[in-house]
Amino acid sequence: MAFIIWFTGLPSAGKTTLGKLLTEYLTNKGIEVEWLDSDVLRRVLTPKPRYTEEERDWFYSVLAWLAYRFYSHGITVVISATGNKRKYRDRLRSMTKDFVEVYLKCNIDVCIERDVKGVYRLGLTGKSKTVPGIGVSYEEPMNPDITIETDRYSVDESFNILIEKLRGMGLI
Repeated sequence: MAFIIWFTGLPSAGKTTLGKLLTEYLTNKGIEVEWLDSDVLRRVLTPKPRYTEEERDWFYSVLAWLAYRFYSHGITVVISATGNKRKYRDRLRSMTKDFVEVYLKCNIDVCIERDVKGVYRLGLTGKSKTVPGIGVSYEEPMNPDITIETDRYSVDESFNILIEKLRGMGLI
């Protein structure tokens, strides 16, 4: 059974790391899966991103459309994307009952320490006013299907929590 799983959280909370691990895990189990990572998609869809509200609205509507298209063809979809507004994630949730929202909860100070891309440095120095958690708000999920505190658990522990929760939901 195909499903859509969206890893959301602040930048550097672990979305790409866990998305990649889950994609590999599902693939090794013989499950057809498509991984939609926002960093990769942005390079294609918005090669010179401005991160304006209008651009984000457009980007996340395209992301939801792509995810739904894959899902409608029986492909499980893994999304790694901040999706800083609930409406972005709720749009996709409203499209299917087979939607799993995974909130990677992480203290912003830990995210800043982990930031290998320099996103927070841009926000903290004023060079970017659009960094979720600093320049623009990040709207935490109201009722995520799964919450993992990635500042409390290692990558392996976080992944094991994820797999156990997905098993408990009957998805794997």
